[in-house]
Amino acid sequence: MGRLARTEGLTDVQTEILAAVHEFVEKEIIPNAQELEHGDIYPTKIVEGMQEMGIFGLMIPEEYGGLGESLLTYALCVEEIARGWMSVSGIVNTHFIVAYMVMQHGTDEQKAYYLPKMAAGEIRGAFSMSEPHCGSDVSAIRSKAVRDGDDFVLTGQKMWLTNGGSSTLVAVLVRTDDEVDADSSVYKKMTTFLVEKPAGFGEVRPGLTIPGKIEKMGYKGVDTTELIMDGLRLSADCILGGEPGRGFYHMMDGVEVGRVNVAARACGLALRAFELGIDYAQQRQTFGKQIAEHQAVQFRLADMAVKVEAAHQMMVMAARKKDAGERNDLEAGMAKYLASEYCKEVVEDSFRIHGGYGYAKEYEIERLYREAPMLLIGEGTADIQRMIIGRRLLEDYKRR
Repeated sequence: MGRLARTEGLTDVQTEILAAVHEFVEKEIIPNAQELEHGDIYPTKIVEGMQEMGIFGLMIPEEYGGLGESLLTYALCVEEIARGWMSVSGIVNTHFIVAYMVMQHGTDEQKAYYLPKMAAGEIRGAFSMSEPHCGSDVSAIRSKAVRDGDDFVLTGQKMWLTNGGSSTLVAVLVRTDDEVDADSSVYKKMTTFLVEKPAGFGEVRPGLTIPGKIEKMGYKGVDTTELIMDGLRLSADCILGGEPGRGFYHMMDGVEVGRVNVAARACGLALRAFELGIDYAQQRQTFGKQIAEHQAVQFRLADMAVKVEAAHQMMVMAARKKDAGERNDLEAGMAKYLASEYCKEVVEDSFRIHGGYGYAKEYEIERLYREAPMLLIGEGTADIQRMIIGRRLLEDYKRR
């Protein structure tokens, strides 16, 4: 291992966990990622291996069967997993966000029922906010839940569910306009429902259909889907936290830690691109010497290393702030924005170092080149992050 992306001040337990994850990535993920990605094959054996390691319960408290680790530990593990194959980190990320939402906002009964199964990986999570007509504008969702006796009936179409087919628990955000006063804020008219379902595609339960995998240019292996509700009947016990009207705030809390996670994924992908670039630069020769000896290539490697290190340190800062119980939306937004932008640039620089071979599917950098763009839009686009950052800065620096 090189000296980039090191983290100071880790405990012995954190160090042991990261060493185990690193070994798993080297032995199980990197050697198999190319074949699985090119075939768009779900990495079943890799997921089972992570399940055995306890990755799915990394942050779930010990009382529920998890490891009770910090957001920082989790983010560093995700960084390592994404270094191996970014799609695998996506499988963990969506599960983690749902588990976090249940931990923070679920009723005692919901925590007792879901968290032990989620820690063991028996229940896999996905969450759903986006809809076909609105991406980042969550306030414009149209999916709704209408009370019918003791139950709610849900109708609407959702988009971009990571783990949509393989998950067995989906946190779905819908409108519940009838549960609040008409003049209430739109954000108080939203509720998160916990929807259990079997894994698979088609009509997976009455009123709930997962049509199939969405074809994508990258981020393959993991299943990304739509979700269609047409008369889906759920009991009131399925409302996260048991109280309608809190769904938007639940989702935003989950996305906030999710942004640290996406920053970590970008850090891992960028680090792998740097590793591939500096390795190839010492193999390839032009004009009688290694291309690493050419000053132009050295400058490119230097720029890549600076970006890898800067993104990693900002991601670590955002995670530690959340672990300290402090508000971290500014830091999480900065980390996600910087890491994803730098990731794109580092991957492209590595692609350039590879020259024509970077365009060949047999070389790993070709896969990374298709994966990096997803991080620019996942958990809020770059422009959304800039809006969040700008608003928070104006709060902190308000003119007096």
